[in-house]
Amino acid sequence: MSQVENRQLASPLIELSDAHVVHKARTGGLFARDRVYALTGADLTIAPGETVGVVGESGCGKSTLAKVLVGVQKPTSGTVSFGGRDLWTMKPGERRASVGAGTGMIFQDPSTALNRRLTVRQILRDPLDVHKRGTVPQREERVRELMSLVGLPKVLADGLPGQLSGGQRQRVAIARALALDPDLVVADEPTSALDVSVRAQILNLLLDLKERLGLALVFVSHDIQTVRRMSDRVITMYLGRIVEESPAEEVTDRARHPYTRALFSATPGLLDPIDPIPLVGPVPSATRPPSGCPFRTRCWKADSVCADVMPDFEAAVSSAAASASAAPASVAAVSSAAGHRFRCHHPVEDGQSTRDLVAQAVATVPEATAMADIPAQKQT
Repeated sequence: MSQVENRQLASPLIELSDAHVVHKARTGGLFARDRVYALTGADLTIAPGETVGVVGESGCGKSTLAKVLVGVQKPTSGTVSFGGRDLWTMKPGERRASVGAGTGMIFQDPSTALNRRLTVRQILRDPLDVHKRGTVPQREERVRELMSLVGLPKVLADGLPGQLSGGQRQRVAIARALALDPDLVVADEPTSALDVSVRAQILNLLLDLKERLGLALVFVSHDIQTVRRMSDRVITMYLGRIVEESPAEEVTDRARHPYTRALFSATPGLLDPIDPIPLVGPVPSATRPPSGCPFRTRCWKADSVCADVMPDFEAAVSSAAASASAAPASVAAVSSAAGHRFRCHHPVEDGQSTRDLVAQAVATVPEATAMADIPAQKQT
């Protein structure tokens, strides 16, 4: 049994069930403002020690999902369970203690995430002081330990964030996230504000800390090739929905959702030229999402069924498992239970090449454009 399958059988560290986040927009009528559907029907389980990557276009709900996981954002409906307990039925003080000590978050821009008036020592001591961890000398020792853990020299302890480089500031942010020995760390675009030369250092640091400390890591990024290399499992989001969940080693060539394949086909590679799958049609609005499948306005496979019915999650079955029709049912179940599922009425065939999908998409551009003309419906 693989390491990924072992983690899936372990008790979940955190679990989202049908989580929705709806915001009120500034647009709309005088008495009824529009609603922004930032997260819709999210079901996600994270096991101890697992790394889950989250990819998708800007505005697809990645950061909202991250905030829900660490208890910063309360879902409009649905449940968030942390350690087997519903997070939002806890008393406020208990929830703050549980989430504050059990989770950590690394934000996108360290220059705004750190208080510019506090020294590095004060920034790292702050969570220890708030949660009253140890005595004053023990807290000072923990600060020195955290700085050593992330590779910061001791002389920077009395420095201000404005006196540090971008990479050093992000190391301070990582150290702060680890101050209370959390079980889960959520990294929301942790390298996007850094120079290219520093990004690899921060990514290597995160991988090293994850292995040394046994952390569960949720890694949100636009750099989807980096997500693939760092993760055990990759979540693809589109318009606030999780549309596919796949083992990282399969996401490039064996993803089954058309959007996932289009997303990864547009990333540059050193060995192969970019051969993106063309997407036509309008990008839908989060205030007026399309009826049925949200991706159908841009999908070359879309038909009337896609416009009428939201597809349910379906477990991916490999071609080898599908061909073994004479095998016992339990064997097929094991073959399809490798943590790969997707929402699509017309999924990509298992093992179909990107070149074939490009040709298929180009050939069906008129049909895909016609499907985009089907009016959207407003959710309630």
